[in-house]
Amino acid sequence: MFITEDIKYIGADDKTIDLFESQYKVPDGVSYNSYVILDDKITVMHTVDARATDEWVSNLTEVLGNKKPAYLVVSHLEPDHAANIALIADKYPEMKLVGNAKTFQMLPQFFDLDLSDRTVVVKEGDTLNIGSHELSFYMAPMVHWPEVMVTYDSKDKVLFSADGFGKFGALDTDADWACEARRYYFNIVGKYGMQVQALLKKAAGLDISMICPLHGPVLKENLGYYIDKYNTWSSYEPEDEGVLIAYASIHGNTKAAALYLAGLLEKKGIKHLEVMDLSRDDMSEAVEAAFRYDKMVLACATYDGGLFPVMEDFLAHLKSKNYQKRTVYLMENGSWAPIAAKKMKETLEQMKNITIDDEVITIKSVLKENQKADIEKLAQKL
Repeated sequence: MFITEDIKYIGADDKTIDLFESQYKVPDGVSYNSYVILDDKITVMHTVDARATDEWVSNLTEVLGNKKPAYLVVSHLEPDHAANIALIADKYPEMKLVGNAKTFQMLPQFFDLDLSDRTVVVKEGDTLNIGSHELSFYMAPMVHWPEVMVTYDSKDKVLFSADGFGKFGALDTDADWACEARRYYFNIVGKYGMQVQALLKKAAGLDISMICPLHGPVLKENLGYYIDKYNTWSSYEPEDEGVLIAYASIHGNTKAAALYLAGLLEKKGIKHLEVMDLSRDDMSEAVEAAFRYDKMVLACATYDGGLFPVMEDFLAHLKSKNYQKRTVYLMENGSWAPIAAKKMKETLEQMKNITIDDEVITIKSVLKENQKADIEKLAQKL
């Protein structure tokens, strides 16, 4: 992959991983991005996950030849980017590590390294001259770890954005950027919208021609599109007018009611409509869809005097990711004591700026003909 004449890509694709962070399905794999800036003082940007050590070392060795790096910039200590810090530090004992105070506070939690006289501690706005390139550092705490920082190269106008602007999928995957970048953002960074907004304000003051993230493709064209997406996502505004119907059904009767509603909305011509079976569909995709659209319908069976567990899990995910600024409609089912709507409402009321429709559709076991009018009425609202 060509970045610039001086900036070389040395990362790796991982197409055998099944779950990213042990929870997110990645059928198209994931990339661990790492870069080398060739200059008077050669600088390595990040390492990679232990799963890709051999390929990364090979790529690094090929780019360096007989030369040695002067610096390793540690933008983020999460193991998928920092697993090989000790390896490269041992291999090049004269190389210094560049990070912020929080970086070096946390580093001993991962590695037993003697870094005496080998650290360059930077703070907001500090610069590092490595020859013809000058690197500037900007702190990005909680995007999405406390020690995160981004690096700007003023010569090539490149922003090394850490986990910002990342995406699921190996680099050779021909997939729409927004879909997997959205799923990545809301499931990993989504809780920290305020912090992302602060970082976007810093980036707005830089002349950026290229964004080099830690996961996913290098962004070289139409940067306004990607930045606008991040602005929308991090401000929790709906990206599209649309409806997510998320159902938790035990024996299929709650599902039948949800699908009846979905059929009505399709006939109505709703442009953006997604239906998620929370028991079977990927939870991270359900979370992504909930944040994408302005309206959501939750249909849930009562179970053990509460919610069917997958709905409880879904709502916990939304709450933890700061779900807000949406309108939610409730459907419940219960053969003798339906209480799902009450329980869903209790959780939703703990979230910010959620409008909960007053009219609840209650089914007792099976959707009857005389109740279809209630669902038809709901369809007219959506």
